[in-house]
Amino acid sequence: MSTSTHNCQSPTRTRTFGEPWPEFNDGLTYCDTVRSSDSGRLPISLCRFIFVSIYAVRNNGFSFTGLTVIEFYSSKHKNSAPLQGWLQRIHNGQIKIDDCVVTNPNTILRAGSELVYHRLPWKEPDAPYLLQVLFEDDDLITLNKPSGLQVLPGGLFQQRTVLTQLQWQARKQCSSLACQEPHAVPVHRLGRGTSGILLCAKTKVAKTRLAAYFADGTSFVGNNRGANIELNTMRKISKIYRALVSGIIDEAEVVISQPIGVVQYPGVAKGLYVASPSGKPALSKVGVLERNVQKNCTLVQVEIQSGRPHQIRIHLSFIGHPLIGDPLYISGGQPKCFDPEFMDENFAQDGGYQRPVKPVPGDCGYHLHAHQLVLSHPTTNEVVKITAPLPSFLQRQEETDKPN
Repeated sequence: MSTSTHNCQSPTRTRTFGEPWPEFNDGLTYCDTVRSSDSGRLPISLCRFIFVSIYAVRNNGFSFTGLTVIEFYSSKHKNSAPLQGWLQRIHNGQIKIDDCVVTNPNTILRAGSELVYHRLPWKEPDAPYLLQVLFEDDDLITLNKPSGLQVLPGGLFQQRTVLTQLQWQARKQCSSLACQEPHAVPVHRLGRGTSGILLCAKTKVAKTRLAAYFADGTSFVGNNRGANIELNTMRKISKIYRALVSGIIDEAEVVISQPIGVVQYPGVAKGLYVASPSGKPALSKVGVLERNVQKNCTLVQVEIQSGRPHQIRIHLSFIGHPLIGDPLYISGGQPKCFDPEFMDENFAQDGGYQRPVKPVPGDCGYHLHAHQLVLSHPTTNEVVKITAPLPSFLQRQEETDKPN
C-alpha cells in the first residue's frame, strides 16, 4: 500500500438507493452480421443488452456465408440453446434476417445479412434491490451488496443486477431528458451469494487504475509461485472477508496457495472453477477468529492476494473446511456432483437450456462477506478504509455482545 499522510473517510452520510424490479424484463436482442472477408473472420456484435450499455464482441472463426440460419445459431451460439431449442426459436418468429422474420430454419445466409435474435421477456428469480452506500466521492462509490444480488448480467439474471441499479440511479439523478450522465460500474465481482463491499468506479481514470490494482495482486502471485509465498504488503488494495466454515481449524493461521483451474460442468457454459494442479496460481491467507466446537464450525477472516473466481470457497473447501451452507463445493475444492460427460439437453419454453439440476456457482446459501477494504485512492493517493457491517452470524461473540 502506498504511503499517505491522511486517511480518507466517507464524506457523505450512509444512504441506500434502489428501485423495485419489474415483474418481467424486456428480454434480450442480439445482432449478428454475416461478412465474407479474406481473413475469414466474422465480427459479432451484441447490439442491445436489456437496459445495459452497448457492448462489442469480436470472435475469430470462419465465414458463415452459405450456411443455413439453423446451422449458424446451433453452431455459433450453442451455449445458448441446443439444436431443438434454436429450431423452436426460429419457428416462434424470434429470428429476423435483414429486418424480416424468418421461420424457415433452412434459409441460406448471404454476406452482409443482418441477423437479429430476440429472447422473449421472462421473470427473473427473486433478488434484493436495495444497495447501501458505504463511501462515495467524485471518483468512487463503494456499496454494501446484499447476498442474492448478482453484480453483472449473466444467465437468468440480465436485469436484476447491481449494474442495472447503478444505471437507474444515474438516470434518476440526471435532470435533463437529453442528459447522458455516465454511470458507475463495478471494477470487480462478488459471487451472487457473497455479501459486502463492492467497489465501483465513476470515471474512466478511476476504473483503469482500480482495475490495475487488482491485476497487480494477481500478477504478483503468478510471478512468485511456491508454497511458501507470502502476501505482498506493498499492494495498493487489500480485501478482508469473513466466512463461516465447517469443522474446526486447529491452526491460528493458514496460507493456501492451491492453483485454480476450469473443468467442463453442466449448466456452466465457460466451465466451472475448481482446485486444479494445472490451474492458475492463487493465494489466500486464513486467520481463525473463533471456534465453536459444539456446532463444529469455525469463524475465519480471509485476505486474498489474487482474484480468481470463487477463490475463497474453493480454497477453504480444498483444505477440508467448506463454507457452511455452500451448495456447490466440498472438501478438496471440487463440486459435490461432478460428471463432465453429462450435459442436460432439455430446453425451456423459449428454447434455452433449463436451469441445471446440479448446483451451480450462482446458488446461494453459504456465509461469506467482504468485510473490509483498504486502498490507495486512484486520484489522490490517500488511504481509504471502508468497512461493511457484519451480519450477525459472522460476528465474534464479543462483537455480538456490544451495545448498539
